[in-house]
Amino acid sequence: MEAFSFLLLCFSLLDLTAFCVARDTITTLQSISDGDTLVSADETFALGIFSPGTSKNHYVGIWYNKDPTKAIVWVANRENPLTDSSGVLKVNNTGILVLLDSNNSLIWSSNTTRSAQNPVAKLLNSGNFVVQDDTNSDTEDFLWQSFDYPGDTILPGQKFGRNLATGLNWLITSWKSSDDPSQGSFSYQFDIDGYPQLVLREGTTKRFRFGSWNGIQFSGGPQLKNDSVFRFSMISNEQEVYYVYWLVDNSVHQRLQVTSDGFSHRTSWSGGNTGWTTVSHLPVDDCDYYGKCGAYASCDTNSFPMCNCLDGFVQKTTDSSSGCVRRTSLSCNHSDGFVKFSGLKLPDTEGTWFNRSMRLEDCRILCWNNCSCMAYAALDVSKGPNGCLLWFGNLIDMKALSASDEDIYIRMAGKDVEAIEQNRSRKSKKRKRKIIIAVSCVLSFGILILCLAFIYRWKKHLKGKIKEETESGAINSHHDEDDLELPLFDMCTITSATSNFSSDNILGTGGFGSVYKGILEDGQEIAVKRLSQNSSQGLQEFKNEVMHIAKLQHRNLVKLLGCCIQAGERMLIYEFMHNKSLDFFIFGLIQFPWNHTLFI
Repeated sequence: MEAFSFLLLCFSLLDLTAFCVARDTITTLQSISDGDTLVSADETFALGIFSPGTSKNHYVGIWYNKDPTKAIVWVANRENPLTDSSGVLKVNNTGILVLLDSNNSLIWSSNTTRSAQNPVAKLLNSGNFVVQDDTNSDTEDFLWQSFDYPGDTILPGQKFGRNLATGLNWLITSWKSSDDPSQGSFSYQFDIDGYPQLVLREGTTKRFRFGSWNGIQFSGGPQLKNDSVFRFSMISNEQEVYYVYWLVDNSVHQRLQVTSDGFSHRTSWSGGNTGWTTVSHLPVDDCDYYGKCGAYASCDTNSFPMCNCLDGFVQKTTDSSSGCVRRTSLSCNHSDGFVKFSGLKLPDTEGTWFNRSMRLEDCRILCWNNCSCMAYAALDVSKGPNGCLLWFGNLIDMKALSASDEDIYIRMAGKDVEAIEQNRSRKSKKRKRKIIIAVSCVLSFGILILCLAFIYRWKKHLKGKIKEETESGAINSHHDEDDLELPLFDMCTITSATSNFSSDNILGTGGFGSVYKGILEDGQEIAVKRLSQNSSQGLQEFKNEVMHIAKLQHRNLVKLLGCCIQAGERMLIYEFMHNKSLDFFIFGLIQFPWNHTLFI
């Protein structure tokens, strides 16, 4: 007896050791009781028994392990709670998960159609709780997985839609309240009666319709776009129809949830105590509520009233939300035509017919030849309009969109088609005329501004020149007061002496400007150094330079005879050197003997 007890103790310790080492997995020899948890390998998710809010009931669930709020993402026994803390979760020898109460009664179980040699249950890093055969080398071959049975939340990598082959419906349903995770009033799923579309319902009543997929976007959700953190994909074929998203940055956590008050939320958490923030929520505005404006009308929150009939339709009653009827009844013959409408959320696709490979022109002919067909559109516009989608009943739940990549063609009586096209043509011409007038006004205003700026700069320049000439005239007439200590020549004298600054009189050119030879009226030859117009030297700086040169007197320096500051010009007048400059004889081709150079 003692040997048996010791053996039992050893097995218990072995079981406990195995549980402590493999924290993300349980085998058929292990179980989870109240207070025990499985934690995914990366410690993102935890699984255990919990009580929501103020409830005294107990549930098996999965939550974010490091989230202070312990946000629940999946509940196993949401419809059948444990009434005390004595529940135990096990995986049996056939690979089925079972939740038992204190009386060993079955509270909840998973299912499987296959057997396993060594079944284990494991919590993956994705938050998916799976049962698999431990002897199977294919780690993606699951006997059962929680991702196939969502609660109120879709996690990154989890399919949200329908398996058309097996009949699995990957929908999400709200909790009744924060204290009760049982199925509430709201469900969010893909409807497949017609072309698949995402619909949020309250009971059986449509509350919001995210719309159908056109290869680029959902018709009612153009705001859903890939970004630096979030990526998504939509798969639609003969086997499956589902939406899936994933995150680029693993440090950010996101979840898609339908709440107990009837909204779809995408929330984000960056870790720590930052809390969950709402990235997007639906419905966004009044026009998102299903059928807000009735049949053949579009809803626009930026207009008053919000509900407006489509071209060719008139209000059914004085109530703008009651819908619209045709201005002219269809004759069901070849006189009917189609009018193109753009910038709209496509109508409810329940009861529609679709073909994935048909050309749009063939789609038009097919609809035209069927009196019951009310409208047609391309099924996929990702590579140009392709495929065919036909409506056979009233067109309902349309909304004006600023960013829509798809058009719909609505059947009209022949005379209404002609009237609408003429009216649109007139509106288009008016719009173009307004644009031309607006552009002309803008251009005219711009040209006026440029002209005024040019006149302002010209006047400013002219004012500066007048001021400069005034200052120059003042210097010439009051040179004694300025104490320049040398004569001032007027402009006329210098112009006459240099033959109006003839190029034949240029002696040389440098960075300062040009030097001209000149002859005064008394026959004296002079050299005129004319400061360049591009010089940045101002009037006062020039006067200071003249005063310093005038004070320098040396027999080997050329004599400064005077200056001219007039008509915007700045010139120095030197005596003319017939025998050239001294440097020519010291460094040039003709050089003085050494004794002459030393004498100088």
